[in-house]
Amino acid sequence: MNRKLYILILLLGFGICRGHSAYGQSAQMKTYCNPLNLDYTYMIYNANNDLSYRSGADPAVVEFRNEYYMFVTRSMGYWHSKDLYNWTFITPGKWYFQGSNAPAAFNYKDSVLYMAGDPSGSMSILYTDNPAAGNWKAVPAILNNLQDPALFIDDDGQAYIFWGSSNKFPIRGRKLNKDLRFRPHEEVTELFNLDEEKHGWERFGENHSDTVLEGYIEGAWITRHKDTYYLQYAAPGTEWNVYGDGVYTSDSPLGPYIYAPNNPVSYKPGGFANGAGHGSTVLGPQGNYWHFATSAVAVNIGWERRISMFPSYFDEDGLMHVNTSFGDYPHFAPSIPGKAGEFSGWMLLSYKKPVKAFSSLENYAPGNIVDENVKTFWVAKENNDRQWIEIDLLHPATVHAIQVNYNDYQSAMYGRVPGLYHRYLIEGSPDGKKWQVLVDRKNSFEDVPNDYVELARPRTVRYIRYKNIHIPTPHLSISDLRVFGLGNGKIPGKVQGLSADRRPDRRDALITWEKQAGCQGYNVRWGIAPDKLYNSWLVYGSNSLELKSLSVNQEYYFTVEAFNENGVGKSAEIVKAE
Repeated sequence: MNRKLYILILLLGFGICRGHSAYGQSAQMKTYCNPLNLDYTYMIYNANNDLSYRSGADPAVVEFRNEYYMFVTRSMGYWHSKDLYNWTFITPGKWYFQGSNAPAAFNYKDSVLYMAGDPSGSMSILYTDNPAAGNWKAVPAILNNLQDPALFIDDDGQAYIFWGSSNKFPIRGRKLNKDLRFRPHEEVTELFNLDEEKHGWERFGENHSDTVLEGYIEGAWITRHKDTYYLQYAAPGTEWNVYGDGVYTSDSPLGPYIYAPNNPVSYKPGGFANGAGHGSTVLGPQGNYWHFATSAVAVNIGWERRISMFPSYFDEDGLMHVNTSFGDYPHFAPSIPGKAGEFSGWMLLSYKKPVKAFSSLENYAPGNIVDENVKTFWVAKENNDRQWIEIDLLHPATVHAIQVNYNDYQSAMYGRVPGLYHRYLIEGSPDGKKWQVLVDRKNSFEDVPNDYVELARPRTVRYIRYKNIHIPTPHLSISDLRVFGLGNGKIPGKVQGLSADRRPDRRDALITWEKQAGCQGYNVRWGIAPDKLYNSWLVYGSNSLELKSLSVNQEYYFTVEAFNENGVGKSAEIVKAE
């Protein structure tokens, strides 16, 4: 046989595609699932190197020559993609990126510009016309004492720098003179700060519940859409479930800016991957906007984070909004014609189902892998190829995709560690006796800390079993093994008895509804008009929600829909909260 033809047959037979090798997996996946499955870098938190955790945060994503580059805090490099879905890590030729915090990037003419924050020193703007090769040059260090910077160059060529990360000082901006290599103008403009007395979502703490500390304003990013400038900012703190992005608008880069009435525009406090703050908005494939944001893990330390991606829009009234509804369930990828960003409709089959394992450490029980809580996890007694964990879905269901989220329990790894890879098998069975392979990673060399695999062909099974082969960390630990698809039962009915009660503190509201039979949870949606219900919150195990993210002088509209493994029921009648 011709040697080239033989190699081609092998490649086709194994279905080669990044992260999807061999039997049972889709060679060209159409969906993605948050948090994104990047080969995150292990952070170095302090000089003693005594805290080991993976993290990806503060993503600055830019388009360059119809391809995309993602710059992330302290990642010792950056990622490249042709479709906003498959990402490849690039180690730069010079070690400019080792300790970079909250980076900024911008596509200007024929170069990508990059800089990182340093609140106590000077910094350079780096530039390259070949970011895929990792070759960068530096403009002399002329910018000083900036944290969370954002670069913006307008259509007329005028350059700007925006910055701020503080629970005291505002977001600020100033012009840059590109003819003098981006030397800053003397005048600094203070643009806006948090106003927690009016804006409930800017309050600090889990569920905005900290009444002592002030929230942080940070993570500026500016997007020009038509003739409006959208200056985005993050609040109230990266470690909290309510970390989100708001936006002010103006007809000039340096303002004055007006607070958007539908803030926060990017907000995901419920579900598995919490938080949608300190992000960037990029125009992606097919002319659609996408918002990349920071989600919290916050187990080993508050700065343990991941990256999530959501479709972003501008409505007919010019309101920017980010769709985070069912935001950590499978959605169609950016390159899928006519469906990009849409919810796939595949539901969570594994939630709260019975689990058993070959072994477990005390206090790290098998049931933690099905509780939709990224902060709880299972740890096996040993890390070897005898370890397995099995989920009983209780009834046969059609499985479309599986996500394995590994946990860094006592990892003791630091920096950009070479040669990391995960190997495992996932099997399915209709009866617990006869098994078939659903996901085959036995020969993989991919580092997949949040591995999401769409099956090439849906399989109807009752039991799901993960079999370990190799992981790069000292301990086998999984936070959640999430199984997506459709059950064969009834979809929940329409929610009744919805009530939205504004509290004396008008930043707060208690949302209640009648408990629905046969459901896993509820999707609460709200907004400033019946046709602008842009915010959402997944609620499990309760028929009420204490919402503390409202603006004092704004009226709101609410609805709720029940869901289970069979689908999403009809929304309740919309109610108004004055």
